[in-house]
Amino acid sequence: MTLDALFFGAHPDDVELTSGGLAARLATHGHPVGIVDLTRGEAGSRGTPEARAREAVQAAKALGVAERHTLGLPDLGLDRHDPAQLKAVVACLREHRPRLVVAPDRHDAHPDHVEASALVARACYLSGLARFAAAGERHRPERLLFALYRGTQAPHLVVDVSGVWERRVAAIDAHASQLGATPGGGASTYLTDAGFRSEIEARARVLGASIGVRYGEGYRTRGPLAVSDARALLSGPGAGGLP
Repeated sequence: MTLDALFFGAHPDDVELTSGGLAARLATHGHPVGIVDLTRGEAGSRGTPEARAREAVQAAKALGVAERHTLGLPDLGLDRHDPAQLKAVVACLREHRPRLVVAPDRHDAHPDHVEASALVARACYLSGLARFAAAGERHRPERLLFALYRGTQAPHLVVDVSGVWERRVAAIDAHASQLGATPGGGASTYLTDAGFRSEIEARARVLGASIGVRYGEGYRTRGPLAVSDARALLSGPGAGGLP
């Protein structure tokens, strides 16, 4: 299925925690949007791969995206230099032919997030090479954004997600095995901390305040963003800068 935007996460909840608002907003505007989980999250401290897959489906429904699937790459084993992993991501890009790709930002403590950022960025370039040996016809996305996670870096752009905030919250909450208390207990993690949801909202409020709206999501880019239609510079926060 051809998609306008394709969001990559290292694990089944990463997109929801970083860029779910942008995914939901694009979907609301009628753009076909997809999510790709690079791994099944099988090395996580909580939840089984089967449970996490079911939660991912529910989260995708909450966001309103058209498609979601996993590449089944090894959790805690993502490697930008692995030819098989590169071919898998390139084949995915060539199959869906997105105009926009969103990947994790590399400034993160989790090694899978760091590798996922580089893996997707490298695959976006290689996908456009006619002689790169992977399935599908060559395709290079027009734009690549890196979604910020815990706000350790200043964003290059902030997207207003106020109108889809409840969708984003519902998508995060769908990952019940990762959040708070669950039947049978489980290991404590950053996501199970009592202040986790408040932190997510506080970060979104700070980013939103930076552009004069209620909630925002931060992204980084490589190189400057081109403005092909000068009228985009006349649109304020209320007008919305996204198609």
